[in-house]
Amino acid sequence: MGLRPIPGLGLGVDVHRFGGAGPLLLGGVAVEHPTGLLGHSDGDALCHAVADALLGAAGLGDLGQHFPSDDERWRGASSLELLRLVGERLRAEGLVAAGIDSTVVAEAPRLGPFRELMAATMAGVLGLDPARLSVKVKSSDGLGLTGRGEGVAALAVARVSAGSEGSV
Repeated sequence: MGLRPIPGLGLGVDVHRFGGAGPLLLGGVAVEHPTGLLGHSDGDALCHAVADALLGAAGLGDLGQHFPSDDERWRGASSLELLRLVGERLRAEGLVAAGIDSTVVAEAPRLGPFRELMAATMAGVLGLDPARLSVKVKSSDGLGLTGRGEGVAALAVARVSAGSEGSV
């Protein structure tokens, strides 16, 4: 295996289609909606994007490498638990999440009232000061798969650093 990049910034992106058995989970928070999101795990696109951003920032690959969809151990897994395991992996490497900015794109349901709870929930499993994790929500003005109400997209950027800089 080659050299890993110096820890720094990472980008995570995830998209899941509606249609799964409920509840709709985003950032580890159950949101009222007729269906959940389809996925090998619980389909929480926001947790997945944040986890991918952290893994990328640490030079540790991506979520699929750590929790492959062809591994039955992860079928139906809690994405919040996967995020917690990513946080543990970072700490094992001597790294911490220093800051995370994320965005959920969905036409419905309205997610604004859940932003702070999503941020606090994810920060809690990462051992991160909640002030260092932001969640924004956007609609796509009727355009694309999110605009047609087919699913949810999530994006995140994360910064990691050595030591305990971002921890609570």
